[in-house]
Order: sequence, then C-alpha cells, then structure tokens
Amino acid sequence: MTSKVEISNAEWELMRLLWTLGHATSRQLSEILAEKFSWKTATVKTLLHRLIDKQIIRSEKHGRAFMYYPNVGEQSTIDQQVMNAMDKICQMHVGQTLNYILKQVPLSQADIKTLQQTLVQKQKDAPEILECNCLPSVNCKH
Repeated sequence: MTSKVEISNAEWELMRLLWTLGHATSRQLSEILAEKFSWKTATVKTLLHRLIDKQIIRSEKHGRAFMYYPNVGEQSTIDQQVMNAMDKICQMHVGQTLNYILKQVPLSQADIKTLQQTLVQKQKDAPEILECNCLPSVNCKH
C-alpha cells in the first residue's frame, strides 16, 4: 500500500461504508448509496474500480459475487487527510482553526478528557508564538 492515500469525496462515501461494514458486495454498496445519494450502480462500480486501482480496497470472488474489503485503516486515513489539510494552512492559524473545529463538532466526554490531557502535555513545550511558515526567510504580514 502506498503511504499517501488520496480519496475523492465520492470515494470517501464508499470507504465509510466499507470501514463500517468491514466488507460488502457491489450490490450491497449500490443499494445503500442509491438510497443515500441516488447513485446508479455504474457509479458505484466505477468508484470501486478506482479504489482497487489505487490499492485502497481489494476484491475477492465469493461464488458469483465479488466481496470488497478496505486495504487501509480508517483512523490512519482520516489522520493523514487531516494532516494534509493542516499542511496547507499557515501554522500561525492552526490553533484558531482547531479551536473553530472543536466548537463545531460533537465530542464525547472521553474525547474531551483525552484532548485536555494532550493540551496539558503540549503546553509544557509549546513556544509563546508560532512563526509563519508560508514563505522561507520572509517577514510575515499575518
């Protein structure tokens, strides 16, 4: 498996199903995605073939049907995608962005406790301010 996983928005929807179900046939996936998004079977099959070509999923023949399985872990793929997004942001804005996200998304009590522990640990070594990383050796106007 390649280290960088690139998944389109439509492919994400299909992957969410495979991660949740563990495995599924194209018929099962087509039925769910038709109900959720009114997607045609041909669309689902195209997405399956793209994901196989990218080695993100694999297929195994079971009788007359093919069963599809994820080749990549859900959390590691999510983590990679989030870090790819963060790499596009000036590091001076990452804290504000994370704060915005925290205000918007639902979190469990356990999630909040874990985040608090992580912040306490990070605070020990955190600099007073972060410098702009948009341009090398340039005074930032942020």
